[in-house]
Amino acid sequence: MANRNSKKTIVIVDGMGGGIGGQLIVKIRELIETEWPGAWDIIALGTNSAATERMVKAGAHRGATGENAVKVSVCLGNFILGPIGIVLANSLMGEISASMAEAILAAPGERILIPIQQDHFILAGFDPLPLGKMIERAVEILKERMISFAKEQ
Repeated sequence: MANRNSKKTIVIVDGMGGGIGGQLIVKIRELIETEWPGAWDIIALGTNSAATERMVKAGAHRGATGENAVKVSVCLGNFILGPIGIVLANSLMGEISASMAEAILAAPGERILIPIQQDHFILAGFDPLPLGKMIERAVEILKERMISFAKEQ
């Protein structure tokens, strides 16, 4: 499914309370308003209404909630960001279904994932950073990839 308008799209997927997604959106909004005003949309996809609401309040242009919304709308993103759990079935306290994880992995957009460990998996060889630093790094990577993406167009 292609994005029907001329704007490019960044999709943020989060669950639980939407805190990581909300922080990502604040930083990404600052980036796009500074570097590419009016050129990018941010879509917030929450696994629950609290997560979606928090991300929309943080500055997402649009938001949707639930399994089907994630499965359908994730395909709109040129870039997809969120915690690593969004691609692991039964992550985020069970909020990510197998079909959601599969849809996120199969989507055509480039994924930038934040390596947040959870109780049911360990990221070997990973030195944990404070969440704020991981979010800053994810946005730095996004900016680098957006520059490359613009050159390819």
